[in-house]
Amino acid sequence: MSGIELSFKLNGQTVEVAVDPGALLVDLLRENFGLTGTKAGCRQGECGACTVLVDGEAYNSCLFPALKVQGREVTTIEGLQKADGSLDPVQEAFMEAGAAQCGFCTPGMIMNAKALLSRNPNPDENEIRTALSGVLCRCTGYRKIVQAVKNVASDRQP
Repeated sequence: MSGIELSFKLNGQTVEVAVDPGALLVDLLRENFGLTGTKAGCRQGECGACTVLVDGEAYNSCLFPALKVQGREVTTIEGLQKADGSLDPVQEAFMEAGAAQCGFCTPGMIMNAKALLSRNPNPDENEIRTALSGVLCRCTGYRKIVQAVKNVASDRQP
């Protein structure tokens, strides 16, 4: 079986690929496109390390059928980097706040933070913690992670 043809935007570029009907988005991204920043953690939607944006909303890619990206826009952690190589403000804030410890949860945390900040540019701490609650940090670095998101929000204020 050659698979079903998909066409979608991946990190700003239109791509086409043949996929198995049962393929999950996490595997499509990692195996077909080499985008290993999307971590394949628990594969049960519990750890959030596989979070990507689909049409701007955060999803666990380990639960997301690959066929559902047809005609949609997918953004991975790699897609946040600007054309000139500079990092996204959320990535910068994580670095500055020391919010990336072992780094396993970092892509999921950043992608959830991006989704939150796109719909609410000035979230309070409770909203930040709620938005990040689906991602588990093994190093218990939540304080620095929340602070990084606060820093991005405060930098956006006039």
